[in-house]
Amino acid sequence: MAKYRKNKIDGAFTEECARIVREIKDPRVSDVMITVMSSDVSADLKFAKVYYSVFGEFDAKELARGLKSATPFVRSRLAERLNLRITPEITFV
Repeated sequence: MAKYRKNKIDGAFTEECARIVREIKDPRVSDVMITVMSSDVSADLKFAKVYYSVFGEFDAKELARGLKSATPFVRSRLAERLNLRITPEITFV
């Protein structure tokens, strides 16, 4: 896969993840201000790491659990919004 295509997919993935994270209704996630910094989608589009930062007071373990439990929701929304053959497995870092 050409590098420019990977960069384009990474950028689109980052933008959509940032929008979708705002839609999560889990109180562990919705009560915290989360910024999606970047994402790294593998070349075969099977795995993706989403890098985020948090502003304000929060419990890191509870936030990580909340994001992990919201991963299927985020993945299904990404499948709807992005036109990719495979929707990657998401890991929040």
